[in-house]
Amino acid sequence: MKEKRPIIALDFASKGEVQSFLEQFPAHEKLYVKVGMELYYAEGPSIISYLKDCGHSIFLDIKLHDIPNTVESAMRVLAKLGVDMTNVHAAGGVEMMKAARRGLGSEAVLIAVTQLTSTSEEQMRADQNIQTSLQDAVVHYAQKAAQAGLDGVVCSAHEVALIKGATRSDFVCLTPGIRPAGDDLGDQKRVMTPAEAARIGSNYIVVGRPVTRAENPYQAYLAIKEEWAQHS
Repeated sequence: MKEKRPIIALDFASKGEVQSFLEQFPAHEKLYVKVGMELYYAEGPSIISYLKDCGHSIFLDIKLHDIPNTVESAMRVLAKLGVDMTNVHAAGGVEMMKAARRGLGSEAVLIAVTQLTSTSEEQMRADQNIQTSLQDAVVHYAQKAAQAGLDGVVCSAHEVALIKGATRSDFVCLTPGIRPAGDDLGDQKRVMTPAEAARIGSNYIVVGRPVTRAENPYQAYLAIKEEWAQHS
């Protein structure tokens, strides 16, 4: 069985910052990293090539949401980069998600964003005019992603059990907003510790500031990795 690794969010503005951060890890420690919009838009595909050359796995988190044809074409480009995982917004609809699957192919994991972990139920109702509960909205989006042939969703760890119950047991649940006990919540509204996320059935967890802003990032990473593995 493959070793379980928390995904580190490389929320940096440049390749130089990424390099400085990764220099704090031993060369033998092959990471699973998340490249988000800021870094990808700043550096372009070259940042993916650099990270792949270092031996790291990559979750390209750029949340595509457009007409089906545009998303399919974009996914063909991302497939050529060799990313290990990427995503779309489930709000784009079933046809868009099917197009994304066609474009990306089956080599990489394709997941959909349900509701961002920074979104509260009050914000969802006021800003998106979705007048159900937050959990109902998330489960609905997850079912549509499964219908479209996606591998899973991005969701809060609080919704994992509901999603797996409404889709299938092997449906991937990737959960951001993971914080060690006692850590600052930042702008996240719905969070869990690595142990809690593991116990509830999350398949992947994403950790950002608790590692990237730690005094000793490698030690912080190992502690989270060990907690995640012990309870998985």
